[in-house]
Amino acid sequence: MKKVLTIAGSDSGGGAGIQADLKTMTVHQVYGASVITAVTAQNTLGVQDVKTLSAQAVASQLDSVLRDIEFSALKTGMLANSKIIAEVALKIKEFSLPNLVVDPVMVATSGDLLLEAEAVTTYREKLFPLAEIITPNLHEARVLAGVAPEEAVDSHYLAEELIKYGSSYVLIKGGHSSKAELTEKAVDLLYDGSQFIEFEAEYIPTKNTHGTGCTLSAAIASNLARGMEMEKAVGKAKEFITGAIKNHFPVGQGNSPVNHLWQLEKQQEEPISSSLKFV
Repeated sequence: MKKVLTIAGSDSGGGAGIQADLKTMTVHQVYGASVITAVTAQNTLGVQDVKTLSAQAVASQLDSVLRDIEFSALKTGMLANSKIIAEVALKIKEFSLPNLVVDPVMVATSGDLLLEAEAVTTYREKLFPLAEIITPNLHEARVLAGVAPEEAVDSHYLAEELIKYGSSYVLIKGGHSSKAELTEKAVDLLYDGSQFIEFEAEYIPTKNTHGTGCTLSAAIASNLARGMEMEKAVGKAKEFITGAIKNHFPVGQGNSPVNHLWQLEKQQEEPISSSLKFV
C-alpha cells in the first residue's frame, strides 16, 4: 500500500483539514500519515478558536515521520504562516519528497485574506517551485497572481501567471465562480505551461461544501501515489469530489462537510448468507 503524507491544520468538526485528508486517503486505498500545523476549535457553524503550532513543532513531526516512512506523495493544506511554509519547504527538499500537491489555503470563500503578505511571498518563492501541482481556488489564484480586486481576468490568465512560480501544473478550481451558478457547470482548469485541460461537472447548489479543497487535493495526492498520470489523477479526483458534494448529509446545525465516504455507501454489500458455509 502506498503512503501519503498530509501537512495541514486539524478540524475538530471533522469536515476539513487533517481529518478530511485522512478519510479521503483511506477510501482511495492509500496509507495516510499526518503533520499538524494548527489546532482549530470549529464545527459546522464556524471557527471559534485557532492555535498555531511553532515551526519547530512542525519540523519535529516532519523529521519523525520522514525518517521512518517512505512516502509516494504528499499534500499541504493550512500552513498558517511564513515560518511554517519555509520549514515545510526545507524538509521537502532535504528528504527529496515526490508528488507534492499544494493547496494554498490562504483566502476564505468570502475572499478575505487569511495570511499576511510575507506568507504569500513565501508560498511563491519557496514552496511552489517544489510542487508537482498547486490547486488554488479563484480567490486564492487572484491573490497569488497579484490581481487587483476590481480587475477582470479569466482562469486561463491566472493559470499562465501562476505557472511562472515553478510548479509543474496549476489547477484553478472553478467552484467559487459566479459563472458556475449561471451555467450550472463547475469547471476546473488544469495547465502545464503549454496545454489547457478543462474538467467539467454539474454545479450542485448546496451550502454543505465544507472541506472541498482539502478533499480534492488529498484525492489528487492519493491518485498520484498510486501511479496515475496528472490528467487522470485530477479527473478522478474531480469525479470523487463531485460525488462527495452531491451525496452530502447534515452533520450539524450549520454548513455541513462533503461526504467522504459516499463511494463506500454506494457499494452493495454481499449478503451475509452467501458467505456462510454450513458443515
